Amino acid sequence: MTKTFTRSAIALAAGAGMAALMAGTALADPAVLYDGGGKFDASFNESTFNGAQRFSEETGIGFGEFEITTDAQREQAMRQFAQRGANPILVPGFNWETTIRTVAAEFPDTNFAIIDAVVDLPNVRSIVFKEHEGSYLVGILAAMASETGTIGVVPAFDFALLNAFACGYKQGAKSVNPDIEILDTYIGSGFDAFNNPGGGAEVAQSQLDRGADVIFQVAGGAGQGVLQAVADADKLGIGVDSNQNHLHPGNVLTSMLKRVDVATYNAFKDFEDGNWTNEIITLGVAEEGVGPAFDEHNEALITDEMRAAVDEATAKITSGEIVVHDFRTDNSCPV
Repeated sequence: MTKTFTRSAIALAAGAGMAALMAGTALADPAVLYDGGGKFDASFNESTFNGAQRFSEETGIGFGEFEITTDAQREQAMRQFAQRGANPILVPGFNWETTIRTVAAEFPDTNFAIIDAVVDLPNVRSIVFKEHEGSYLVGILAAMASETGTIGVVPAFDFALLNAFACGYKQGAKSVNPDIEILDTYIGSGFDAFNNPGGGAEVAQSQLDRGADVIFQVAGGAGQGVLQAVADADKLGIGVDSNQNHLHPGNVLTSMLKRVDVATYNAFKDFEDGNWTNEIITLGVAEEGVGPAFDEHNEALITDEMRAAVDEATAKITSGEIVVHDFRTDNSCPV
């Protein structure tokens, strides 16, 4: 039977710090500390969990996990896992960057991995994605599916990584229809926007009111509000990070997959097999790290012409014939 040590229920005791970790944990078990939004956010965190769970099911090795409820828990939780011997410790999300810089330096014999940030320490694996490339491909689909000539994108807030998604999406859409109108509206002004599905629904509705008939959400847990509003209006949404096509079959055109599950699985498996490296790993279209999701839930929405357009663009991005501009290189989008 698969052995999984769950620490999600560990609470912070008032005035006493974090409660002791579950007794009996085997040394060197890996651990995941999820970002805000919860483990089952149907997005980034859940994809991380799926990768860890796949590793556990295949190997019989348990993994620790913890869901933060406040930013104040980050450093304390990571330090507790390191003290208990968890190895490696993986965290999804750029919000963990400051914490991992501090704690990894304190535990040089423990290996750490962070997704979506680069931390230049000798015991840290940094995993980043070319989100702009995958977003370019879903932008192609959005433009081809739109009947109004207006589409939208909803990032959680003004942040370079989220803007990279939006910019790639715009470039892909414009490659199909240079005259298409693309609405770009933030939900909030900070990290808490990821946890605001109501705000996501409101922003999506504002774009729908302006004629958008395809909306790409780049908002973590708040994105569920975007997809719900779009489905209620019987228009098309685009999911992000994990495959969200099943959330509203017939109203989710596709999802921009970001294979966080694969990155997590590979990190744990590399450590178990003695192949761990502390380096920067970059996953794009060529590495099959990003791209649109096709399955039984959206097959009726994707025409042969749309699939052919994505396949052609995929080949050209892989070969270098198409170079998708990354917003993060100069904080600009050339569309």
